[in-house]
Amino acid sequence: MAMQSNPQVIVVGSGMNSLMCAALLAVRGKSVLVLERNDRLGGCIRTENLYEGYTHDVLSCWYSLFVGSPGYQELEPYLKQQGLEFAQCDYSTGLVQPNGQSIALKRDITEAAKQLDQVAEGDGQVFRQMAEKLFSEDASLTFGLLGQNPYSGSMLKLLFSEWRKRGVDGLLDFAKAGVESFRRWSERELQHDFSRALMAPWVLHTGLGPDEASSALIGKLTFAAVVAGGMPVVKGGSYRIVEAFSRVIEQHGGQLQTSMNVEKIITEGTGKQRRATGVKVNGQVLLATQSVVCNVTPTQLYGSLLDDVPQQVRQKAKGYRYGRAGMQIHFALSAPPPWCNPELLHVPLVHFTESMEQVCLSVTQANNGYLPDKPTFGIGQPTALDPSRAPEGGWMLWIQMQELPRQLKGDAAGLINIPADGTWNDEVREAVADRIQQRLELVMPGVSSLIVGRTAISPADLENYNCNLVGGDPYSGTCSPDQFFWLRPFAATGQTKTHQTAVKNLFHIGASTHPGPGLGGGSGYLVAQKLAVKRRK
Repeated sequence: MAMQSNPQVIVVGSGMNSLMCAALLAVRGKSVLVLERNDRLGGCIRTENLYEGYTHDVLSCWYSLFVGSPGYQELEPYLKQQGLEFAQCDYSTGLVQPNGQSIALKRDITEAAKQLDQVAEGDGQVFRQMAEKLFSEDASLTFGLLGQNPYSGSMLKLLFSEWRKRGVDGLLDFAKAGVESFRRWSERELQHDFSRALMAPWVLHTGLGPDEASSALIGKLTFAAVVAGGMPVVKGGSYRIVEAFSRVIEQHGGQLQTSMNVEKIITEGTGKQRRATGVKVNGQVLLATQSVVCNVTPTQLYGSLLDDVPQQVRQKAKGYRYGRAGMQIHFALSAPPPWCNPELLHVPLVHFTESMEQVCLSVTQANNGYLPDKPTFGIGQPTALDPSRAPEGGWMLWIQMQELPRQLKGDAAGLINIPADGTWNDEVREAVADRIQQRLELVMPGVSSLIVGRTAISPADLENYNCNLVGGDPYSGTCSPDQFFWLRPFAATGQTKTHQTAVKNLFHIGASTHPGPGLGGGSGYLVAQKLAVKRRK
């Protein structure tokens, strides 16, 4: 198919934020062209049949952020017309410890609080009160900060309204809670180590650790949101969401092209009058009549795609900090795993760790370049929600680790040989996968005898899949306070509005931008709001 001539908007990259932005613009009447450097669309949404009869989401899998997003609320009827369906269950998350102690939480705040009180008396009530505060008293401010343009008039109205309601002291209390570490909050508010171990791994889901600033708010918010909303998956595999988005875009006049390596952003003018007019891709110039939207890292945007970048901006882009690496392991099983607690078989995502302190220690080990000897990991069970992903009687495990070094210096256990150059290779990857499999045996005795196949994806493999995952960082940059909210990716000279660069008509979206990583499509939604008014019905 020939590419459309001079679309209004060119979108570089085809991850969730790109698809969200392009689909919203298309249904609002804009002509859109999406360009993807890889041979397939989707960014971190990738589904493969690793073993016959098994449908694996090899990267992202869970869509709680997406189904609750404002972008999905608008696009839901269009996506459902394309056959997109989500699967849910009555459970949300849980914890299992090597000694076999565990909990399988229901998808309901009140019920989950009762369950927690049974094993950690008093902490269930603390959790319920925490969730009520997050979702009622603090909801408008928290979700307003995360879901709106920080530089907009609506943000000023929100802050003024909250000031009138809370006063200066109240806003300062909110800010203080917003930068507190999870360890400090949990040691003050929770009475039991089990409760801390249950919640602490959720801090890792934005690349932070329990000792880091802002980890309390992020950990509490993520955990409570999952318990309230569950962990939905896409029926038939995550790639169906990419297919549905693609058809919506195409049916509204847009186009999507793969194997299109964007080499440069084309601009004209100088200084404050400089504006983006198109891109150079595979040696060819493609022009956009309105805007260019780039779903890339700041180091890519300001280091290679844009010429004549002011030195101050280039230095800030070079200083943008990427976080720890992630790794995934996919197991195809011939039968459901023999959990130490059979109820865990119903839970979409169970975390495995000894304690909050072990999570903290593993983060410290990874920060210093060492493979953790007792890594924390999430045990995803997509077949608990969507049995069609495996043959009859079969099962799948989706394992994710988020506390690994990008560059290797050693192994905390002293058992894995580390290459002299510190890079991840196949031997290290499989040795780490063996370590995880051995830990699984502690809570699933005999699970190794059920393995049909095992595929491990190292940090180096993650970056090969998606160049935005620098060094295997699944969140495209750490979400520490200096790189979050209006400072994500950084406060650039000339950048007076989030996502708007110093070059007119050039917008920056993706996990490296506000509101950060995840499958909610937040930055794509915010930029679409700027580039097109909603079509009247």
